[in-house]
Amino acid sequence: MTVTIGRRELLAALGGAAAAWPLAARAQQPGMPALGFLRSSSAAGSAQLVAAFRQGLKEAGFVEGQDVAIDFRWGDDQPDRLPGLAADLVRRQAAVIIANVSATRAAMAATTAIPIVFVSGGDPVRRGLVGSLNRPGGNITGVVEASVSCARCPH
Repeated sequence: MTVTIGRRELLAALGGAAAAWPLAARAQQPGMPALGFLRSSSAAGSAQLVAAFRQGLKEAGFVEGQDVAIDFRWGDDQPDRLPGLAADLVRRQAAVIIANVSATRAAMAATTAIPIVFVSGGDPVRRGLVGSLNRPGGNITGVVEASVSCARCPH
């Protein structure tokens, strides 16, 4: 048996995670709260990802431009750009930062106060993102996209 989490479900979960950021963070935001969306890749190949993310937010009751703003930052496959992009989101007081693995490391170095939601296709403990799955610690949590196979399970 193979269990997989599709991209749509993953991004809907991220939308739910964004909806759950602390009330204190919402209260500190002037005007509309901003979500920081930080990725090491380029925007060009991520149109479906962004559309699914927006849909997940919508399903959680958030509409971009009405309830929440999204500040997109793209590393364009240049890892050296990520620290500056993460620092910019911190300066802009993003309510939460949503990031892929490489971008998460930059966000972790930039802030210990703003919640960070990572998306990982591998073990976040082995990748050094969290201390454990049960207690990630600090200001970080995430979603892991996984596929599990069982040789003895009926197909």
